Amino acid sequence: MDYTDITVQMALVAFLAVFTLIRQRSKIAMMLYVIAFNLFFAYKLNGALMWLLPATACFNYALTQEMKTREGAARKALLSLLVVVDLGVLGYFKYASFFMNDVIGAMLSTNFSFASIALPVGISFYTFQAISYAVDVYRRRFDGDATLLEFMFYLTFFPLLLAGPITRAKNLIPRLRRNEQASSRMVWVGLWLIMLGVVKKNMLADYIGQFTSWVFDGPQGFSGFECAAALVGYPVQIYLDFSGYSDLSIGTAAILGFWLPDNFWFPYRSLSLTDFWRRWHISLSTWFRDYLYIPLGGNRRGTVRMYVNNIITMLVAGLWHGASWMFVIWGALHGLGLAIHKFFSRQLHFSFPSTLWGNAISWTLTYVYVCFAWSFFRAKDMAHLTDLYNKIAADFSMDYLVPFFNARTMWTVSVIAVMLTYFVSERQYLRLQARFVTLPWAVKLVLFIVCMQMALQMATEDVQPFIYGGF
Repeated sequence: MDYTDITVQMALVAFLAVFTLIRQRSKIAMMLYVIAFNLFFAYKLNGALMWLLPATACFNYALTQEMKTREGAARKALLSLLVVVDLGVLGYFKYASFFMNDVIGAMLSTNFSFASIALPVGISFYTFQAISYAVDVYRRRFDGDATLLEFMFYLTFFPLLLAGPITRAKNLIPRLRRNEQASSRMVWVGLWLIMLGVVKKNMLADYIGQFTSWVFDGPQGFSGFECAAALVGYPVQIYLDFSGYSDLSIGTAAILGFWLPDNFWFPYRSLSLTDFWRRWHISLSTWFRDYLYIPLGGNRRGTVRMYVNNIITMLVAGLWHGASWMFVIWGALHGLGLAIHKFFSRQLHFSFPSTLWGNAISWTLTYVYVCFAWSFFRAKDMAHLTDLYNKIAADFSMDYLVPFFNARTMWTVSVIAVMLTYFVSERQYLRLQARFVTLPWAVKLVLFIVCMQMALQMATEDVQPFIYGGF
């Protein structure tokens, strides 16, 4: 879905106009209207597989309602059944081919090939939302009194459907019940986030991603310097792509009257890997913390168990991103990195001093490690990644710097400019956002039109899908 496409823009404007009129008259009519639009949106993404979404909603709602009436073992059994079925459906669509071909096929040394299965877009996100709702009701952290319409609205809400952020019921359903209109500040902050998302995705991520894709998909055809440049560029690309989508989602929801938590908060300013996961894909990292890491025992069952729980959680997080050994390795690297950081900080009580140089060392180590792990995340397989690093080792020379800059001036400037924004403080960003909100509405409208026009002008002919839309 391209938010800068004029057809999409007009559809959203028309949807918002009708939504505003209906919401003032009837909450039930508003929910029915939004659910119908959500399912239409799901159909445009998934075709006939769209029916999996309402089926998931009805199944989870029915079992959760039944679970509310039970206690003890029966209550736990219903929760277990719900989780097993949800994960079973997710596992079939996402991992059946990988398991049969890459795992069983390798073990049996057979050429048998299991047919690939179409992956419904967004299934990982709405499955995790459904499970979080059931677990929160089971733990009595959410009252679970939502009606079927409210639950269907929550699970199918179109700004979240493609790639999250994963939203908890307590953040959306209470405001839905109150049927509150969006305040003027919510509307303008939402517009700010939409503009920011368009700039990140359509003006920068797609442009940077063209070159990084060429290199990662065929490193042998590029110099060692170009391969190194792609290693530097991909972390920038994935941040712009996914945080851009999150900005669009959160901004659209704000205009509709729903505040959603931040999903990215200056992740590349992190001074440790632990800090990175408090800032990167916050909705996913907190989901794994609350529904996997803590149930495994967290840090309550001894030091060794804490390290093991960290590694298991990140292995699962890696596999969640896709059915590939490269994602598993990426998760293992982060799990090992988290365990090492906790060993030094908790057991050895070692950390770099909070001085300019101490923070610089901490930031450099964290950023380099994160970028190194991203190379496993992006590469098709180990053969391609090995070729990439071999090319850098054998053919890297600073003599390529000037020719590369001359050939890819805009690419280089874009990457460097984005990396410089890492050092913009949270306070400076919030001041800039607040300044935009206080501008006259006409000025904001002009800025929005200029932003969208620039995105249309700079957009590549082949718009790249959102990276996390494939997960």
